[in-house]
Amino acid sequence: MRTDRTAHLLFFADATSVHTQRWVGAMAARGWRCTVVSRLPHEVPGAEVIALRTGEGNAQWLAAAPRVRSLARRLRPDVVHGHYITSYGFWAAACGVQPLVLTGWGSDILVSPRESRLVRLLTGWTLRRARLITADSRDMLTEIATYRPRARLEQVYWGADTDKFHPVAKSPWPFRIVSLRAWEPNYHIDVIVEAVALLRQAEPGAALELHLLGGGSMEAPLRSLVRARGLEPFVHFHGKVDEDRMAALVNQASVSVSVPASDATSVSLLESMASGLPVVVSDLPANRQWVDATGGFVVPAGQPAPLAEALKALLREPRLAEQMGRRNRAAVERQASRRSQMDRMDALYRQVLGWTP
Repeated sequence: MRTDRTAHLLFFADATSVHTQRWVGAMAARGWRCTVVSRLPHEVPGAEVIALRTGEGNAQWLAAAPRVRSLARRLRPDVVHGHYITSYGFWAAACGVQPLVLTGWGSDILVSPRESRLVRLLTGWTLRRARLITADSRDMLTEIATYRPRARLEQVYWGADTDKFHPVAKSPWPFRIVSLRAWEPNYHIDVIVEAVALLRQAEPGAALELHLLGGGSMEAPLRSLVRARGLEPFVHFHGKVDEDRMAALVNQASVSVSVPASDATSVSLLESMASGLPVVVSDLPANRQWVDATGGFVVPAGQPAPLAEALKALLREPRLAEQMGRRNRAAVERQASRRSQMDRMDALYRQVLGWTP
């Protein structure tokens, strides 16, 4: 029985996504030959990238299926892995190669299939062709199970780099609030700004900073909101930064905030926890899987006042914040370091190939 690691992994995934780049890079580092088929071109360290340069929209994904099948026949991969069920996952299933692995990212399972009957039908068709399906939260796996796939279902986290994201000694002042989420409507960055404005009113003498990472289409209205609330001296727009810069900013923060309307297990949440921060998150199943009163606060999505109250409690009780941070660091080290999760995924690929465990 074959036990080497020279097999070929063919990923259908967004090459521009840092999550794709990290996952594929981790497999390349473990000795796999990796190819990424992406709609748009982008370098993925350790992998060959093939860009199909298709347009957007459901019709374009469907129309590309013959090209995908032809490409897969030429590449002859040992394992095909589709990331994001309703787009690249469909391509992975349509290429006709087994074993097929699929990974749900969040909205592809929890949002899009509920908004379109066609998308739901295609989602079921795709899922029922997989041999292994992974997702990073229990609520996603529960939803996937409603499609009655024949595949094995596994919870696998993207994980945090616990070497880069780690606790550091720092002064309690200024009180640094960090958000790592994209500046898009789902992530309610405006709610965070409004909460900081309320916190400023409640604690006018406190040294506060809000650091916004991520970037996105809402930058202009967010900057206008910051000006309108008189917060320009306190808010820092960093936008998209590389992982090293992100880690430096997060490690120096006092608290991390993530309050989207919909989410699976967030990598940014795990990274914040790995840095030993208390966290304030929106009341979602995936967040409740990680956060309780020992590690932070769970607040209603879209409401600035409860978020401001949670931040005020952490500002006023630094010892409590420190205790929460220690608990969060320990939880990530125990359950969700990137190294351990990618080791686990390496083992799962071997299993679907029938290699010895």
